[in-house]
Amino acid sequence: MKERRIALVDRQYLLPFVLLTSLFFLWGFAHAILDVLNKHFQELLAITKTHSALIQATMYMGYFIMAVPAGLFITRFGYRKGVVSGLLLYGIGSLLFIPGQYWMSFDFFLFSLFVIGCGLVFLETAANPYVTELGAKETAASRLNFAQSFNGLGCIFAPILTGFLLFSDDNGMRSGNVALPYTVMGVIVLLVAVIFSRVRLPEIRHEVEVDDSGRAVSLWSHRLFVFGLVALFFYEISEISINSFFINYVTDKEWMNARDASVILSFGGLGLFMVGRFVGSWIMGRVRAEKMLFWCATGTVATTLLVLLDVGYFSLSALLCGYAFEAIMFPTIFALSLKGLGSHTKRASSFLMMTPVGGAVGPLLMGWVGDHMAMHWAFVIPFVGYVVVWTFARYALVCRK
Repeated sequence: MKERRIALVDRQYLLPFVLLTSLFFLWGFAHAILDVLNKHFQELLAITKTHSALIQATMYMGYFIMAVPAGLFITRFGYRKGVVSGLLLYGIGSLLFIPGQYWMSFDFFLFSLFVIGCGLVFLETAANPYVTELGAKETAASRLNFAQSFNGLGCIFAPILTGFLLFSDDNGMRSGNVALPYTVMGVIVLLVAVIFSRVRLPEIRHEVEVDDSGRAVSLWSHRLFVFGLVALFFYEISEISINSFFINYVTDKEWMNARDASVILSFGGLGLFMVGRFVGSWIMGRVRAEKMLFWCATGTVATTLLVLLDVGYFSLSALLCGYAFEAIMFPTIFALSLKGLGSHTKRASSFLMMTPVGGAVGPLLMGWVGDHMAMHWAFVIPFVGYVVVWTFARYALVCRK
């Protein structure tokens, strides 16, 4: 008898899934635009790589500070209000770039990014676990990877648009209005907030998990969740560090100018990232998520090692291939970490959404190494992070057996 194929999304949850998937594009755009701002502010304000890394550090500190409050808010008021609150903060933070451009204050730009980060953690704390619940448990990782693929689409558009606005084609810098892309983004986000304020998202409730004696089981007794928390932190260190200094790496090697590098980052790196998400989602409909994560982690360890070995254009090719391998990591680790948590799901999600603080730590470390040594040596930071992810994937495979 032919085995019945499990649907990716339950029919009654199709509309919420479509609406939530649109959010992944919005926060993908917000993250990727930072990678161009990093290089832009180095040139505009004559600051070091370490100093410019505060762009990522400040935004991801918003994740660390607001993740638990966001989880508590969503637990009390539900997913829809969590999404709307996140969109409002995201929109307000984007519009704050208008006075920031007028004053040309790096500190005010950082404050604006912090507000955006606080909004994004509300969105991700609500949307990521909610998407995993909109169908069968067996397809949770595949479903989240599919939704996260549109995050990759936003990541492609951001460097292209901002790169052409802020960099000239002669390896120089335009005096472009950095507030313009943020203003447009802010208006769009606030309109989306209005839409979400008028739709109803069904709440998914779980029974409290108890042990044999009838006592509630602690979240921290779930070892896969605890290890997943660590793995996500190190993954964020790796991903954000590479994105932050991709343009620096290729321009320091004199392979291309900053504008061309932003295009390569979009179509090459982040394009492969998006394709990796779509293909990974399709493969995980047929292959266990744990096995897929293990082989992709092996790929990122190998490609980052080639960058460290500094073998010319082979290192650049390896770096771009690494984007395809890492594509499925965040949603897959996230989904595996939430597996079987029941009533702990919302609280666990808020802790998992603290891990993007790795995006604050990694670029600072990588920037410091890049300021004091050849830029390729700075890739030891993401290399260590991918090794931790590989170890988690191996542990998840053992647990599954």
